[in-house]
Amino acid sequence: MQVVEKKYMTPEELKEHNKPGDLWISIQGKVYNVTDWAKDHPGGDVPITNLAGQDVTDAFIAYHPGTAWQYLDKFFTGYHLKDFNVSEVSKDYRKLWVEFVKMGLFEKKEHVTLYTLSSVVVMFAIVIYGVLSCTSVWAHLGSALLLGLLWMQSTYVGHDSGHYEVMSSRQYNKFAQILCGNCLTGISIAWWKWTHNAHHIACNSLDYDPDLQHIPVFAVSSRFFSSMKSYFYGRYLKFDALSRFLVSYQHWTFYPVLCFARINLYLQTFLLLFSRQRNVPDRAYNITGILVFWTWFPLLVSCLPNWPERVMFVVASMAACSIQHLQFCLNHFAANVYVGPPSGNDWFEKQTSGTLDISCSSWMDWFFGGLQFQLEHHLFPRLPRAQLRKVSPLVIDLCKKHNLPYRSLSFFEANLWTLKTLRTAALQARDHTIPPQNLLWEAFHTHG
Repeated sequence: MQVVEKKYMTPEELKEHNKPGDLWISIQGKVYNVTDWAKDHPGGDVPITNLAGQDVTDAFIAYHPGTAWQYLDKFFTGYHLKDFNVSEVSKDYRKLWVEFVKMGLFEKKEHVTLYTLSSVVVMFAIVIYGVLSCTSVWAHLGSALLLGLLWMQSTYVGHDSGHYEVMSSRQYNKFAQILCGNCLTGISIAWWKWTHNAHHIACNSLDYDPDLQHIPVFAVSSRFFSSMKSYFYGRYLKFDALSRFLVSYQHWTFYPVLCFARINLYLQTFLLLFSRQRNVPDRAYNITGILVFWTWFPLLVSCLPNWPERVMFVVASMAACSIQHLQFCLNHFAANVYVGPPSGNDWFEKQTSGTLDISCSSWMDWFFGGLQFQLEHHLFPRLPRAQLRKVSPLVIDLCKKHNLPYRSLSFFEANLWTLKTLRTAALQARDHTIPPQNLLWEAFHTHG
């Protein structure tokens, strides 16, 4: 029997295959050509294009179930990675992942989805009753606040179903995504997948993570003042006169802006779903779900007796839901940032560097949707939220072993850290030695 000699390529040669139309990756030392697969990848093409040209074993393990390994062979190039070494951190991370698999933690979803969906149904019924059957302005205000809470809980189910199957089949899982995302919140699950997967892969990269790219309103780092290019959006984030003005006061405008953050999410949803340039998975389903939301929500608001109450209802519901937008900011704004593409070779290190946990009692887990364990979620995105608190001590031990940060702050402390980060960047934005892209700023002398 003839022995086939292994073919090898160096990491430097692999790096050359990192451009659109030429996307190669390595998993456990075997090299795969995923160029044609990128457009059909369920997680979108962004994770593949961002990590192409390098070993992505840890990211693959984190994001894929065990059944995904069987599909790799058809992409195998015949090459193996020469001088392939695994860091001690990665070895321990993979051991921990195997341990979780043996314990069946990825399959133990418990009844979180059932309880959450049941609470959403109850809250929705109370909101409808409060608007249609009550005449008190206080009842209408309470209904609006409850609707904001409903949006939060519904979003958590959509988030969970995007990372792992919360239902009994893939089709039911997709139905849960469209229902909880598009139909109930008005935010497309397709838009969420597009941005959220990019965020996980490039956690806190200023030029690759869309969740940090909020120019002209917010900037978490002075590096944005050089009009950095966003490789996610494919355009420059211009630091002009308007950006300098808004960023200079961002520590004051932070909470008010969050109260209306959903408006931007609605806009982003429409821009993606009706874009001719992007290939949107399940575009028709997503558009149908959005139409459902923009049917029932305006009709509900129109049932209120007058325009002042209608405005109050919309503003109050968005303000209540802003707590969730705040939570996402607290998890990352005050963490470490970097510039450049993500690296598959330091997966564990990048996640610990770019995330903050929010400490709270176990009875508050429902309110935060499990995402207060942000590091645990980033390291094991397929792990059901019911298991995150259980694995937290193991993650802490692993961070201590490798001298990596594990930051868990109270909700109040996390707010202070975030405001401090925003204030630091705001004061730097006021520095006139950093020229904006036009001279309009100088004409107004905003800061005196």
